[in-house]
Amino acid sequence: MSRCDIHPSILSADFSRLAEELQRISNADAAHVDVMDNHFVPNLTLGLPVVERLQAVSPIPLDLHLMIEDPDRWAPAYAEAGCASVTFHAEAATAPIKLARELRAAGARAGLAVRPATPIEPYLDLLPELDMLLIMTVEPGFGGQKFLDVTLPKLRRAAAAVKAHGGTIALQVDGGITEETIVRAAEVGADTFVAGSAVYGQDDPAAAIEALRRTAREHRA
Repeated sequence: MSRCDIHPSILSADFSRLAEELQRISNADAAHVDVMDNHFVPNLTLGLPVVERLQAVSPIPLDLHLMIEDPDRWAPAYAEAGCASVTFHAEAATAPIKLARELRAAGARAGLAVRPATPIEPYLDLLPELDMLLIMTVEPGFGGQKFLDVTLPKLRRAAAAVKAHGGTIALQVDGGITEETIVRAAEVGADTFVAGSAVYGQDDPAAAIEALRRTAREHRA
């Protein structure tokens, strides 16, 4: 069966009890952790010391999304902390190939993210250096935003490029994912889905994860 992964975003979790909140999503494929520095995006979340503690208690792999300036300097430490994947933004990295290789050398999967308005084509030659491509379907910085359908053509082009590459690169979408919008993202080729309030906003996060996974599988391109 082709990949269809659900990565709940702990940005929508209760930050006063993160260890317990991770247990509530133990049936997910990974926990999506948003690191924001109040510079690259206008929000401040958590940093390396908290991530190290999450790594120690999480029942599932951590999928780090770094929305920070100077990821060339800071990203490798998250890989060295044991995070399963570390994604940095194309708009912030100075030497993305070098950084991706450093992340892989430290044992993490390397991901590259782009904002909704950033063209994907300039970065497609980097696919051999990557394990994941993240197409933002909202402007990065805050949870709870509505899915931007304007990103769907870019998602479709990215999916075609990933397929042509022939590797095992994950195509992730992040922003506004619900049981409705996951259909549209899956239909154009996304296979890894970040969902915040659609999981943590439900009474039973584990059941919400299964519902999202089932819906995405039914509509995967």
